[in-house]
This record gives sequence, C-alpha cells and structure tokens, in this order.
Amino acid sequence: MQHKIYHLSTCDTCQKILKRINAREQDFSLQDIKTDPLTPAQLDELKMLAGSYEALFSRRSRKYRLWGLHEKALSETDYRDLMLKEYTFLKRPAIIWNNRLFLGSDEKTIDALIQQLNTRDAS
Repeated sequence: MQHKIYHLSTCDTCQKILKRINAREQDFSLQDIKTDPLTPAQLDELKMLAGSYEALFSRRSRKYRLWGLHEKALSETDYRDLMLKEYTFLKRPAIIWNNRLFLGSDEKTIDALIQQLNTRDAS
C-alpha cells in the first residue's frame, strides 16, 4: 500500500492541510477526487482501513440534505454507492500513511498524522 492523499484541489481546507503537513510528491501520491474519481478498488481499500463505508462518508456534503439522505436509513452498500457516484460524499482529505488512514480535517487527526510524518523525518 502506497502513501496516498485523496483530496480536492478546490478545497481550501484540503490545501491548508497539504501545506501544513508538507505533502511532498516523493512521499505521497496525490489524487484530486474531482478530476480523478475514486475507483471501486480504492474505495474498498479505504473501507478496509476505516472499518466501514459509513466511517468514510461525509454528512457535511451539501448534497446529503439536498438529496434527502438525512431522512433515510443508509446501508453500507448505500454509502459505498453514493461515494462512487458523488465525490463530495468522501470525508476529506483521506490520507494513507504507513497503512494507517487519517481521515478528515479534525485537528487531532492532523496532529496525529504530523507526529507520524515527524517520525519519518527523524529516521
């Protein structure tokens, strides 16, 4: 499994995080999920690391309410299908580093990732 970042190049939060963690191309493979959508295999790999498709799913997407999804009981299959259909349903950024998934923009998540990256730099 390679080091990978799934992000949106148009998302200010994603860009700030990439800059903060000093995401170097020699360390990471970057994928803008708007212009290069997730494949089913990539989403399945993320699910394996996250434990469920629901954990990967962003309820903050504008389309979550717009599509009436907040009124439905969604299954794992629903979450998977929705994320493959609409890129904004994936929590971002989704960063794989040393077989660990760092998901979303929560400060604790980014701090944990930076700790891991600093371990790399100390080696």
